[in-house]
Amino acid sequence: MRSAPISSADEQDLCAMLGGVETRSVSPVFVGRADELSILTDALTRAAGQEPQALLIGGEAGVGKTRLTEEFLCEADRRGAVVAVGGCVEIGAEGLPFAPFSTALRILHRLLPGELAAAAAGQEDELARILPELGETPRGPHDEESTARLFELTARMLERLAAERTVVLVLEDLHWADTSTRHLLSYLFRALGSGRLVLVATYRADDVHRRHPLRPLLAELDRLRTVQRIELPRFNRAEVRRQLAGILASQPDEDFVESVFERSDGNAFFVEELVASRSSGCLTGLTESLRDLLLVRVEVLPDAAQRVVRIVAEGGSTVEYDLLRAVTRLTEDELIEALRSAVGANILLATPDGDGYRFRHSLVREAVSDDLLPGERARVNRRYAEELEADDSLIRAEEQRVIRLANYWYYANDTVKALPAVLAASVAARGRHAYSEQLRLLERAMELWEGVPEEIRAELRPADYTEVYPPCGCDPATTPLQRLDLLAEATVAARFGGERERALKITKTALRSLEDGHDPLRAAWFLTERSRLIASLARGDGWEELAKAQELVQGLPPSQVHADVLVRVANWGMLHNPGPDNLAAAERAVEYARMVGAEETELDARITIGSLLTDAGDPERGLAEMFAVKDRAAELGLGALAGRAHINLTSQLECLGRSRDAVELAECGAALVKRSQLLDAEAWVRGNLAESLYSLGRWEEAEAQARRTLALVSSPTPRGSAAARLAYLALARGEFTEAATQLAAARSCFGVHDTQPQHRLPLFRLAVGVAAGEGRIADVRTEVAAAIEQGFPLGHHRYAWPLLLAAASAEADSRGLPAAEAGRAAALRTLREAARTLSTPVPVWIAHSEYVRAELLRVEDLDTVADWTGVEEAVRPLERPYLLARARHRLVEALLGSGGSREAAAGPLHEAYATAEQLGARRLREDLALLAQRARLPLTPDRTPKNRTAPGADPVEALGLTSRERDVLRLVAVGHTNRQIAEELFISPKTASVHVSNILAKLGVAGRGEAAALAHRLRLFGPAAPSPAQKGQQAQTVR
Repeated sequence: MRSAPISSADEQDLCAMLGGVETRSVSPVFVGRADELSILTDALTRAAGQEPQALLIGGEAGVGKTRLTEEFLCEADRRGAVVAVGGCVEIGAEGLPFAPFSTALRILHRLLPGELAAAAAGQEDELARILPELGETPRGPHDEESTARLFELTARMLERLAAERTVVLVLEDLHWADTSTRHLLSYLFRALGSGRLVLVATYRADDVHRRHPLRPLLAELDRLRTVQRIELPRFNRAEVRRQLAGILASQPDEDFVESVFERSDGNAFFVEELVASRSSGCLTGLTESLRDLLLVRVEVLPDAAQRVVRIVAEGGSTVEYDLLRAVTRLTEDELIEALRSAVGANILLATPDGDGYRFRHSLVREAVSDDLLPGERARVNRRYAEELEADDSLIRAEEQRVIRLANYWYYANDTVKALPAVLAASVAARGRHAYSEQLRLLERAMELWEGVPEEIRAELRPADYTEVYPPCGCDPATTPLQRLDLLAEATVAARFGGERERALKITKTALRSLEDGHDPLRAAWFLTERSRLIASLARGDGWEELAKAQELVQGLPPSQVHADVLVRVANWGMLHNPGPDNLAAAERAVEYARMVGAEETELDARITIGSLLTDAGDPERGLAEMFAVKDRAAELGLGALAGRAHINLTSQLECLGRSRDAVELAECGAALVKRSQLLDAEAWVRGNLAESLYSLGRWEEAEAQARRTLALVSSPTPRGSAAARLAYLALARGEFTEAATQLAAARSCFGVHDTQPQHRLPLFRLAVGVAAGEGRIADVRTEVAAAIEQGFPLGHHRYAWPLLLAAASAEADSRGLPAAEAGRAAALRTLREAARTLSTPVPVWIAHSEYVRAELLRVEDLDTVADWTGVEEAVRPLERPYLLARARHRLVEALLGSGGSREAAAGPLHEAYATAEQLGARRLREDLALLAQRARLPLTPDRTPKNRTAPGADPVEALGLTSRERDVLRLVAVGHTNRQIAEELFISPKTASVHVSNILAKLGVAGRGEAAALAHRLRLFGPAAPSPAQKGQQAQTVR
């Protein structure tokens, strides 16, 4: 672990960290990296202007990340910045929870005690989870909400601390970071909005393999425009030559440069090691093994120094001096002499705070540790554990002491001592919301379980219980710990830590041990957990597991598990199979929850009841219930429940046509769940916000919210919803390729197992829109048939009406196309029958039903001005500008087609065009412009349309088409291939192809289908226009 504060004259100078120790193998000259250093110093400059900066520095081990960071920190020091450096600590599979933040904040606490105290004022106990010096850690619930609160408070504290001075926070060795550190870093990179703060994190790129937990975080951060990523390459030959010259203080000969460059591959650390080996005369003893290369300098140390180095290698990334003295059992003089040799050889470094020692390079530590004999490793770890148990002051930070003690006993192969130590460490990890670390420790405890005698295990007690487990209501103080208890804790730790695959495997193990039926409540608990995990991983819908859990609790006395099962069954039914049975299940869940005093479960069930009542046609009662739950959840500090209430409320308000109310509530809900750092909940709220903004015509804001959702989470379902929102926007803008891309992304996110109508039906609607826009009427009918076959459940008219409207419009736009006439009657019959089954509980869906009816009449040229006037009047009060502009487009068409006055058509034309232009609805805008050209009407009251033609001009010419292109388009519109066009017009197929390409470009469409659809929609040639060849035949007959 490394931390390096620089802020005053009496602090250690990073540029001379080793003081008078000779460092022959380290170049005093900083080689290369000019561009990378410039990026860092530019960030420092921007931060001084109140723009927080976030940077990632990656590179393989030994490539020079630390040296670059040190040079940057020297510059930051010269500019008067306050610097704090913290390193991730490698202990077992993952590092200590929040270790780099804790170290860096301790430095800031020492350098700026008054300022940090003021920045943390009022939240000391919460922030003590990261910086224990601030106060006692609270004994509250350990869940996602408290973690979120801790993250938010940390961000605000750093912003306040950096309000008046530049603060540079460096987190080193992110590849060893625990999950909690990674999550906090990800949050800070997003959440910091003000202050003079530079946040830098370094990581070893060659350690980040495909399954490394840091890999998804790096990919996620890459998508953030606020994060700069620096990848350090290896040195080239010229840079190696300069490095060698700096180390040797003279110009090296070219043979030596070539040899070192080839053997080091430009890795700065290996260059140093090769020079040091040569200087010590050990060059000939090197083998091809990297381990031997790294160990060669250790092996030339005095015996006492070698022994100390081996002991330090087992102590952790950093070992405190007092602990090292106790373990080595050397006199102080002997230890100092040994350390001086190791530091002088550049194998060990003193930590900047002077408390301990660490390896200069982690690769050397790994090599030394691997070189220990098995018995030697166990003996060293036992000595560490014994000394730490005898004097816990040897490691001052309690969280490190507990976790390191557990590791020492584990590697000492003492299962009796290791099991309770590992369990204590897991409790400490959970107390700091370090769920991935808790999971790792619990899995280690399960590994040790069978090797510990029964009489020892009988003395162990659970520290506490998780969620509604155990269902027996046992008192932890008197109930012996069971292996199932460990499995339950591990399941929830894995879920909270985002490791759902591991959680799924743990539930399978637990259920296997419960197959004999001796504990139905515990089995039901694990089944409900498994149901949730399967659904979240898109492995299925989770019903099979829920059904089994329901069977297990039937006939048993009321319990919290029973209530939890009932509410989950009701939730599942509401989402997957809406119907009256779900309301009964939710009401039973409320009843059971009240019997056992489980208010959180009761509130969860009441949200479901509110949604079901609204779907069933009683919105007044339904909304009142959900608003009441929202307020109560906020009062109790139940952030997850308050988030769910906001999600369901905003969705139902949009369904009722109250988009403005939905936006207002969604904005409040997004702020609430953001404070609680509930990322999935925030994503869903923002997705609902985007939907309502789209309805209100605030398309740029809707797009921003959808894209923010994509940047916010990696969970598939909210990302699928956001992609669908972007697809809707692309469709309305006439960007069919983009719409198809976003539709494919949404389908990929939802997967094949997602049967929820709220996800299924919008995708059918989008598929219909894309197919219609590209002129594929057969595909439109296929998608509609598939949607109707799957059904429109109760409460899902909000998705069904737009689907039917899109299909009816596509049928009307394709009239006159020969390919569309086959199957037309059956398609219309299907649409009419589907429309008759849908409810119209509020004005917005009444307007949709009128619109669908008018479009179906338009298919058969039976629509009238009265029909479209009725649609326009129904839509006008709804605050749906795009829908209104489309209705006015049809009204103008009807007015002009029926011989009505051009003056009567001008008003709705102007209004529709203005809306289309404001929204950026390109397709609608173009259709209105062509309609205006055909009718010789101005697009606005005070100006004529661009390229307006004279009275009587051909509308096809207004599109810029030549006479030959006009003939080709006429044949494309009736479905001719290039060869058929060539035969008809007596030209070659290649020439026909060129004409078609020119036509597509001039019309701004992507394919022949779109061109044909456009020609028919604008009635460019009339319903029965003959082809050029037919014209010739008619002329010959006349003659």
